Amino acid sequence: MTTPTHARQLLCLLARTSFKLGQFKLSSGATSDYYIDCRTTTLHAEGGRLTGHAILELLEANHIDAEAVGGLTMGADPLVSNVATASAWRAQQHPGAPLLHGFLVRKAEKAHGTGRRIEGFCRPGARVVIVDDVCTTGASTINAIEAAKEAGMTVAAVVCIVEREEANGRPAVESAAGSAPFLRLFSANDVRAEHVKQLDTAKA
Repeated sequence: MTTPTHARQLLCLLARTSFKLGQFKLSSGATSDYYIDCRTTTLHAEGGRLTGHAILELLEANHIDAEAVGGLTMGADPLVSNVATASAWRAQQHPGAPLLHGFLVRKAEKAHGTGRRIEGFCRPGARVVIVDDVCTTGASTINAIEAAKEAGMTVAAVVCIVEREEANGRPAVESAAGSAPFLRLFSANDVRAEHVKQLDTAKA
């Protein structure tokens, strides 16, 4: 029997633990008949492992060459940590494989210490990948893109786990990212369909 891919296993877990049907108000102010809280999956022990490997494999499939992965705190925090760790596991199994280091973007510069906005990896000229869990308006993703550029880094790609395909999110992110591709693991419809499938299986 073929083992499901990391992405497929992640989709099943997202649908089971992160997707809810009902009436919800989104951060954008809009209302929706569903809500996806990716953090219940990305902060889950197995969910975190699957997230790291699935994103790393998505980058490899699209031939994205980068030195680091980062995003806006706090939705991106588990993604960054798990992708960086997945790259270290890969390098251990395949000597010479590149490492992807991590960085986090504060929502505002801290008022003490160095006053920097980016924590972790930060090297002018480096190619980096910006990650986020859910893309609706794309505001948090764009915030991270702009911070990385202001720090002198080059955005090689943008990745989200789930794209809601609404609120002009993709065009806004693509405009901010320039020539860097915007990639996703799943659409919200992918997660909804898997959620409904699981409900139907449970009723059978």
